[in-house]
Amino acid sequence: MATVNFSVPEDIKDAFNKTFAGRNKSAIVAELMKRAVEEEKQRKRQARAIDRLVARRESKQPVSTDAFHGARESLRK
Repeated sequence: MATVNFSVPEDIKDAFNKTFAGRNKSAIVAELMKRAVEEEKQRKRQARAIDRLVARRESKQPVSTDAFHGARESLRK
């Protein structure tokens, strides 16, 4: 198992210690780090998806309101 050393503001350290008193703080920090990694991966996937949608939108011709309503009505029948 690896050891990491981070500097954090004293008030954050105190709040963490108070909140998680009597618990395995190493396990809690490891879980928080794991969540942060997953959240960052998800954020990057979302950013790539948005970029693909924007690129696709830029390459498509706009649809008129009448064409949109006509297509919607034809699907309702």
